[in-house]
Amino acid sequence: MGFFDKLKKAFSGSIKLDETFFEAMEETLILGDLGVNVATDAVEQLRTMIKKEHLQTEEEVKEALRRILVDMLQVGDTALDLSTRPSVVMMIGVNGVGKTTTIGKLGHLLRGEGKKVLFCASDTFRAAAADQLEIWAERAGVEIVRQNEGSDPGAVLFDAMQAAKARATDVVLVDTAGRLHNKQNLMNELAKLRKIVDRETPDAAKETLLILDATTGQNGLIQAKQFKEAAGLTGIVLTKLDGTAKGGIVVAIARELQVPVKYIGVGEGIEDLRPFDAEAYVRELV
Repeated sequence: MGFFDKLKKAFSGSIKLDETFFEAMEETLILGDLGVNVATDAVEQLRTMIKKEHLQTEEEVKEALRRILVDMLQVGDTALDLSTRPSVVMMIGVNGVGKTTTIGKLGHLLRGEGKKVLFCASDTFRAAAADQLEIWAERAGVEIVRQNEGSDPGAVLFDAMQAAKARATDVVLVDTAGRLHNKQNLMNELAKLRKIVDRETPDAAKETLLILDATTGQNGLIQAKQFKEAAGLTGIVLTKLDGTAKGGIVVAIARELQVPVKYIGVGEGIEDLRPFDAEAYVRELV
């Protein structure tokens, strides 16, 4: 039985707001990837709200839970800061989470908003990463700056920043390596790339988005903590939220890291990246 089914079951029939209900609710939220801390906190808030507001019906309790979860997700601006020309968005994350695919989808989305977008293929470690990004650039109808596999990522980024300034580009989306041997390597590499961006476009609006596979559950939260320490994050993009993921990990990440989820990937198609809407998301969840 999936998370959504369990949640439905917790609310099925005439609910009796006793200890058994609260225990079942806590277990359901933990199994739904909210994690122990967040689930316990949510249930405690729910107890308080039920008592304080004299809630009795299933719909009243559901609505209370929705309000609690939405509140947990309100941890910052979910919109990208693209206030300068160019603005720079660095995309980080381990291999296999859908990083390159997400860049393609985001490029398509931004181009649909009338923005001139440039892809920068700074993941020069993974075989065929630049080739894959080039395919997405063609699909999205955006330009790309790339070099050969094994090139210096900083050199590719430098070229991209020069091109962005020369071509009056609105947004540069930077692909970065997903496989570096340890946190120090990761920090050094990302710091080097940041330095180039700061030097070439000191006044540019900058975002650092972590791409996470929602199906990895609590491992995704551990990953996010490590990347936040190493790179600093302005937002999260959750991929593979296509019904197989439990969904609660969104709440756990926002609550534990105080970093907003900015986009969710809900499928494989180029249109399947959506700006994150906490209220709509929670309504679907509960």
